[in-house]
Amino acid sequence: MSSRIELLNAGLLRSDGRRPYELRTIAINFEAQGTADGSVTYSHGLTQVRVSVLGPHEAKPGTRRETFHDRAILNVEVQLAPFGVGERRRRGRGDKRLLELAASIKSTFEPVVQTHLYPRSTIDIFIHVLQLDGGLLPACINASTLALATAGIPLFDFVCAISGGVHGTQPLLDLTTVEENDVPSVVVGVMPRTGRVTLVQMETRLHMDRFEEVFRVACDAGKVLWSEMRGALKEQTGDLVDKLEAGPGMVVVKETEEM
Repeated sequence: MSSRIELLNAGLLRSDGRRPYELRTIAINFEAQGTADGSVTYSHGLTQVRVSVLGPHEAKPGTRRETFHDRAILNVEVQLAPFGVGERRRRGRGDKRLLELAASIKSTFEPVVQTHLYPRSTIDIFIHVLQLDGGLLPACINASTLALATAGIPLFDFVCAISGGVHGTQPLLDLTTVEENDVPSVVVGVMPRTGRVTLVQMETRLHMDRFEEVFRVACDAGKVLWSEMRGALKEQTGDLVDKLEAGPGMVVVKETEEM
């Protein structure tokens, strides 16, 4: 079945000028959000999400029966900003699509967060989708990884997620909304240090031969994302150390290299 639009031209360039395996630009901002213990605004192309992490903290009185005596529970909530997602109708917290998205994120991080260190407690992950152009689940997962790390919550490994698909026989990475609507796709979440896979999600059929190739390149892309995310987190940690060493009320001025 041929594509309804030209996703790849004769030079194997996509509609936004990228090559099949090329990722979109990533921007990471660790600016504090309210009373959150860790927060990050993560942009991947035109998709932008803001994640705030609170906890670990004691469970609320009405939810104490849901806690476990030997580990913490993860509470994930996702909200869509109506001005940035191109949808007319407002999606509340009980929307089926948002609940499924939150459930996927929760199941992805349950084997990654060291919840055994915080028995009878709750870790909240609040996700606000500010702008959407494909790759929503990967963006939420990558941003949640960074927000959990800035909150000081121990993780067994990073989780780096990316979407992939197939146009004809050509694998594609990091799909936009137009591409997601037109090609069979899969989301893969990997733990780069250990090489384990914590998420594989497909909403469309994909031939086994094509899946293996897309899965392989998605795992390789996860290592690239890991490098970007780890570098941003290392820079953020360095800035915090400089501020602590400078003392309260002091301004840290970084030296810049002359060209």
